Amino acid sequence: KGQKILCNPPQTETLCVSVNDTIMPSMDYTILAVIIGFFSVFGIILSMNVIVVTLKHRQLRQPLKFALVNLAVADLGCATFGGLPTMATNAMGYFSLGRVGCVLEGFAVAFFAIAGLCSVAIIAVERCMVVCRPVGSVTFQTRHAVAGAVIAWVWSFLWNTPSLFGWGSYELEGVQTSCAPDWYSRNLANVSYIMCYFLLCFALPFSVIVISYTRLLWTLLRKVTKLKMSEGGSTARAETQVACMVVVMVMAFLLIWLPYAAFALSVILDPNLYIDPVIATVPVYLAKSSTVFNPIIYIFMNRQFREHAVPFLLCGRNPWAAEPAESEEETTASSVSRSNKVFPS
Repeated sequence: KGQKILCNPPQTETLCVSVNDTIMPSMDYTILAVIIGFFSVFGIILSMNVIVVTLKHRQLRQPLKFALVNLAVADLGCATFGGLPTMATNAMGYFSLGRVGCVLEGFAVAFFAIAGLCSVAIIAVERCMVVCRPVGSVTFQTRHAVAGAVIAWVWSFLWNTPSLFGWGSYELEGVQTSCAPDWYSRNLANVSYIMCYFLLCFALPFSVIVISYTRLLWTLLRKVTKLKMSEGGSTARAETQVACMVVVMVMAFLLIWLPYAAFALSVILDPNLYIDPVIATVPVYLAKSSTVFNPIIYIFMNRQFREHAVPFLLCGRNPWAAEPAESEEETTASSVSRSNKVFPS
């Protein structure tokens, strides 16, 4: 009662989707479709904006900007191949793409999402290298930036492809309108895959990001203290602003990704744990919202990008045109360069 079985295509049993009307009313599915549609459309617009503006303006094609563009490409793929199909299936109230569609959608979302997560980790490492000088004076060159981008895509491809060939699988998640790696199956092969996947695609980037930004923040705070004691003035205020931006980046990252990682870890540790489908959908949508928040946090907070991207987005208007403050990356790189001879490009 209250349950209807929908198979697609109807004459086969490649994927029969059980849509339980007690999970959510149809209006709630419509609301989810609007939410994911908003994230997807704006994510596509912002990511395309970053890519086009970078191609148009040579001054943006700097090594330290490569990882930002790489992140925009990953967000664009995630919003296009993951967000838009999920919007359509939510509007219908059930997953209508069949078994092959589930596998392809699950792979696409996971592939682009992990590539984006790795890109965020690489951005953190790059900034830590330039500011904290863990390996001495560094001239960050094009080859370093290209290597970082390649690592992100290869790493994601390496760990998402096995599910296409039997080591792991993609199944419906949450309210049954999108697909993801199967966190629940206790099949030995699936358990081994999920453990490796969680440790290497979630825990490892998480650790890299937290450690890098913690060290970066500590370096900036020490620098602010010294500047206040010696120079004071605008330089100390600029470094304080940088430290605040770093805190914003870390907190936003944790807000977006930590709930999904916690959900996945909970299911891995206790396969019998019951999580309400609606509650299980919340961390999924938070993670997918990264396609909107990533460009804002990592790119539009950068003055050089903002000066070109905002007019392109707003048809020539730029509310921040007269803003005198330096961007996070420029302030950090320039102030550290003056004292430690570290150059961003």
